[in-house]
Order: sequence, then structure tokens, then C-alpha cells
Amino acid sequence: MVVVLGLLRRKEQRRLSERNRNQKRRDKKGRILRNGESQRADGRYAFVYTDCFGKQKFLYSWKLESTDPLPVGRRPCQSLREKEKAILRDINDGITPYGDNLTVLELVKKYIAQKTGVRHNTAANYNFVINIIKKEEFGAKRIDKVKLSDAKAWLIKLQADGRGYSTIHSVRGVVRPAFQMAVDDDLIRKNPFEFQLCTVVVNDSVTREAITRKQERKFLEFIKNDEHYKRYYDGMFILFKTGLRISEFCGLTLSDIDFEEKQISVNHQLQRTRGMKYIIEDTKTSSGTRIIPMTEEVYECFKRIVENRKKPKKEPVIDEYKGFLFLDKKDMPEVALHWEKHFEWALAKHNRIYKEQLPKITPHVCRHTYCSNMAKSGMNPKTLQYLMGHSDIGVTLNTYTHLGAEDAKEELGKYAKMA
Repeated sequence: MVVVLGLLRRKEQRRLSERNRNQKRRDKKGRILRNGESQRADGRYAFVYTDCFGKQKFLYSWKLESTDPLPVGRRPCQSLREKEKAILRDINDGITPYGDNLTVLELVKKYIAQKTGVRHNTAANYNFVINIIKKEEFGAKRIDKVKLSDAKAWLIKLQADGRGYSTIHSVRGVVRPAFQMAVDDDLIRKNPFEFQLCTVVVNDSVTREAITRKQERKFLEFIKNDEHYKRYYDGMFILFKTGLRISEFCGLTLSDIDFEEKQISVNHQLQRTRGMKYIIEDTKTSSGTRIIPMTEEVYECFKRIVENRKKPKKEPVIDEYKGFLFLDKKDMPEVALHWEKHFEWALAKHNRIYKEQLPKITPHVCRHTYCSNMAKSGMNPKTLQYLMGHSDIGVTLNTYTHLGAEDAKEELGKYAKMA
């Protein structure tokens, strides 16, 4: 009797199991739907799931599998099961759904908010980038929706809209680490900005070239003999012969010039913010703090500058620094913009007078020219790196790549005589 009852129970279980299999939910094509899947009356598929916040969410698609044909008149889309796979993978890996709904602009702002204590030039660059993104439709895009092709297309659009390579380089320099922060915070899986910029947009920036020794002599000779611009001769000569950054040069005070040892102490720089506030900052890098020896000519220039220095009614003091070498009409220290204008106007006057035109000359061109001249003279790269205040020898060595065929011919001639 017990055996018979056992057989009857097993038979009933098989019958119920078979009925359950037959009762499993199916789509209109008869395919069995998985847990959470369903098909609506209009034919669209849906999948319900619970996100990491415990909220019920839905995915939709007109296709169950990727091989399914798309209904007539419907937009191309991923199949439901492709979407399921991606969202379940993100949930299992702890990736926050939908990038926490952050837009590109919101992400960049969040990234910048964590950059405290930056120099005013860096802060100004951050604001510049934010203002660009604010104007772009891309800035309102949700970060989890940004793909590699989207990132590239946006940078290409910026260039097509007239943005220069250096501007695009600055934008990407902020957006890329912002997206990396999102990756590290498990908001997105990949950083869409991890690509070489030069493979996407054309580098149309103008490289600051050093001028030739002949051009340098011609320009300085003009300055020295011009009734108006001769007042800037000593400063311009120093910039050409020391390689000082213009912010370092403007920051020099009387106490930084050691006439006894004939050396210049470079330990700070002077900046003026967009709000016209004067500030003293550390040198650009730790390597920027250095002692530069003076040549006899540079020594004489500094002597004349100190002797002819304007005597202000009230000595300007910037962050406890005083005794700045060059003062403007308001008895405030001259900054980079002053010297850029001195060079610009002097060059314009020269080129109006003389048929043989000189190329663009700026304080940075002076620095680049000094570096190139020292390299051509055979100075040890490590010594030149120290004098330039470069933290990376690669920056200094890049100067040697600017040497041309004539330089190579001259150098080869020297070694040929020694052989």
C-alpha cells in the first residue's frame, strides 16, 4: 500500500511539473520569458529589476534577442537581453546606475570643487573650461551615455566651431581626469576620453620659435637707439640673456640682486589676477627656485636699472615683498602684461620703419631664444636645465630638437677637426 502511494505521489509531481513548464510565460513567438521579463500588448518587451538603491526600475526594447527583426517604423535599439546583461553586470560590479544621473557639466564642477589651493592661473583655466562646457549641448549629456565616439566627436566639433588646439587641449585636460574620477567612484565603467588628442583634432597651434642671433641683435640695437623704447633696453636685454620667466623677472626685488656675488636669486614670482589683485606665488616648480649667475653685461644692466629706479611716494608692498625693480605710472609693480605690450609696440614700430621685418617677439620668445642659444653653444643639458628652472630634463632636451641643418653642419665640423 505504501509503495503504491509513493508511486502515485511521484506521478502527480511529474504531472504538476509538466503543467508548470507549459504555463511559463511566453512571448508572442512562443519563446519562454525569463524572470522579470514580459511583453506588452503593443509588442514591446520589458524587464523589471531592483537597483542598488532598492528602487524598482524598468528596461524596454522592441527586440528580445539581438537577432530579432526590428518592427517596421521603430528606431534601432539594443535588444532587451543585451540591456539586461549590461545593467545586471553593473549591479553585480557595484557600478552606480545611470552614472548617478550626473551630467558632464555637473561632473566637471564636482571634480574642480575638489581642487583646492590651486594657483590663480589654474583656477582661471578651470572657469574658462566650465564656461565652454556650459554653452555646449554635450555638457548636458548624462555621463553614462558618453561613449568614446561621442567624446571624439565633441572635440572635433569644438575645432570646427573655431576653437584652437590649445583651447581644446585645456578642455580635455580637465574633462579627462573628471571622467577618471567617475570611473574611480564606480559611476561609469570606462573613461571615454582616454585617447591621444592628436589622433582626433589637428594641431594648428603656432609653436613659439626662437629668433636667430642676428634677429636678436637687430632688435636690441633698435631698442637701444630708439628715443622712446630705450628705457626698456636693460630689461629686454636681461630677458634675452638670462632665460628668466617673465613672472620671475617681474617679481625681482632689490634684495634678489646680489651685486657683490654677481648673481640673481629666483625664489618667487609676481602675478596679477583678472580681478587686478597682485599676488606673490612660489616659482612654477621647485626647480624654478635657483641662483642665476650674471654675465658682465647683465650685471651692468641691473646696475643701471637700480640707479634709475623710480622713487615712489609710497613703496608698494605685495605679500610682504617690496623693492620691485619696475613700477608703472601708478607706482605698482609692472607685471607680464606690461612687458608683453612693451615688446609688441616696440616690434610694431620697428617693422613700420624697416623693410626687413622681424618675427613676433615676446618675453617667452626671449626665454626660448636663450635656451636655444645655450644649446647651440654646447652647454651641458643638465646645466641648462638648472638655469632654465625646468623640473623635467625632457623639456630642456626638446630645445635641442629645434636645432637645424646648419647647427648640425657646424657641430660636425668641430668634431671632424678633432678626428
